Amino acid sequence: MSSHARERLNDDFSNPVRLSIMGSLQTADEVDFKTLKLALGVSDSVLSRQLSALEERDYVVIRKGFVGKRPRTWAKLSATGRTAFNEHVQALREITGLS
Repeated sequence: MSSHARERLNDDFSNPVRLSIMGSLQTADEVDFKTLKLALGVSDSVLSRQLSALEERDYVVIRKGFVGKRPRTWAKLSATGRTAFNEHVQALREITGLS
């Protein structure tokens, strides 16, 4: 018995901000916190909380450093995150008939 594509949707991406983060990071090697915040239109605290949740699941790698004397944070997809997101998107394509 074959399962429906909806059963392959990843619940970790059901939050719209997490889905948006994953989509934004998929198209870049690494994105700085400020750029990601502006692109998604969310507050610092919302972005920080959702990035932390994705990092805990090993979907995102967070790097902290400095540009001059100013602290900066960058995020990128991990290999696990890229695979999980691609599988999620493929399931959405199948559900919508866009595969």
